[in-house]
Amino acid sequence: MADPKGFLTTPREVADRRPVEERKQDWKEVYPGGPGKALLPIITKQAGRCMDCGIPFCHNGCPLGNLIPEWNDLVWRDDWSSAIERLHATNNFPEFTGRLCPAPCETSCVLGINQDPVTIKNVEVAIIDKAWETGDVNPQPPEWLTGKTIAVVGSGPAGLAAAQQLTRAGHTVAVYERADAPGGLLRYGIPEFKMEKVQVDRRIQQMKEEGTVFRSGVNVGVDVTGTQLKQRYDAVVIATGSTAARDLPVPGREYGGIHQAMEYLPQANRVALGQTVDGQIVATGKDVVIIGGGDTGADCLGTAHRQGARTVTQLEIMPRPGDDRPGNQPWPTYPMIYRVASAHEEGGERVYAVSTVNFEADAAGNVSGLNLVEVEFKEGRFAPIEGTERHIPAQLVLLAMGFVGPEREGFLEQLGVELDERGNVKRDNRYQTSVDGVFACGDAGRGQSLIVWAIAEGRSCAGGVDAHLTGSSTLPTPIPPTARPLAV
Repeated sequence: MADPKGFLTTPREVADRRPVEERKQDWKEVYPGGPGKALLPIITKQAGRCMDCGIPFCHNGCPLGNLIPEWNDLVWRDDWSSAIERLHATNNFPEFTGRLCPAPCETSCVLGINQDPVTIKNVEVAIIDKAWETGDVNPQPPEWLTGKTIAVVGSGPAGLAAAQQLTRAGHTVAVYERADAPGGLLRYGIPEFKMEKVQVDRRIQQMKEEGTVFRSGVNVGVDVTGTQLKQRYDAVVIATGSTAARDLPVPGREYGGIHQAMEYLPQANRVALGQTVDGQIVATGKDVVIIGGGDTGADCLGTAHRQGARTVTQLEIMPRPGDDRPGNQPWPTYPMIYRVASAHEEGGERVYAVSTVNFEADAAGNVSGLNLVEVEFKEGRFAPIEGTERHIPAQLVLLAMGFVGPEREGFLEQLGVELDERGNVKRDNRYQTSVDGVFACGDAGRGQSLIVWAIAEGRSCAGGVDAHLTGSSTLPTPIPPTARPLAV
């Protein structure tokens, strides 16, 4: 363990973010110099709060099974090289999870039963950010090649994790991405203020030096068919994500100015990276309404503020969660509590327990506002509360209500893979689909989920592919696709 008395003598502490008015003027990460650098002055003592709990439930809370007590102890002892080795043993991309994961490990921390839990996520990102600075992150090319070829379709966290594991196992791997650069939603879905794209770029460079081939700007299903990939490669991995967005079929949905969040965010990200986007959707000077109270909605919120929106309102159909863990969600489960992201600190109004009735438009057919009503959950449905109707002005409406599964047209239809009852790609306990030699991982098979689950599934799927091609595998034993830890 780390400091034997750390959890008794040291309170939980996190790094300060940059002032709101300062960070709203740029697209840089909200922590000064990045979270790892901002945390260094306090991180050793914070790692020392990790207690000798006997059974580390944080392992169960983390889908990756991160060796959290081990690298907490190593950080406390100032052995950063060993800490990154232990962290990389289970997580290919800790700089992604350390910035973007909601940290289910912390809600299952044993210390969290009656105190504030260990700042596990902060220690993680401090380790990897320091490792990049000190040169402790290097390519790991295979010592020999198997002669087997694999196509990974999709370069989000699941696809990247699968590709890196399979490349290091000696297979020849090509990653196909329909965007102009690899990274999936990590690149064009996650705003710069949450994760600067240097984090993605240097991982891609590491993977290239290990031997992974990236084919960007190739729309599989159009530019090359699923059938052609199946014929060309020994195995195909579907890691396309869950990209079919949930819509809002209410009167007025067809009006101009109503867009899916994933129409809006990628454009803003491209501009923040110095690219030009013709006809960009912008919030400048507008009343913006975001429908959906999750992380994607918060990303839209922070982006709208940086574009100079006049007002921003975020709507959520669920009631406002409480500030404390509910009695029906005991430790170590992941509780539904009121959380404040960095974007929420920057302004805007959050409105709970409401549903959109219809949209209104101006003479030109562009949205001018929406009518909503308060709702309550009764008899298995959200029922409107009479007399609570009201109007909200809006010249830009962003739909951030999640996704309903992978896009079925084209690639998946060409491969002929079966889907499960939720519309996701069906697979067995080795991540193989109904088609021999075709595998699926991440949101495409699991449904919309966490980045940490995507990486875990990518790693596990790689083990299934490796065993399929070679008869056995030294890669980590796959997590069954149906497995869920207590904390999620």
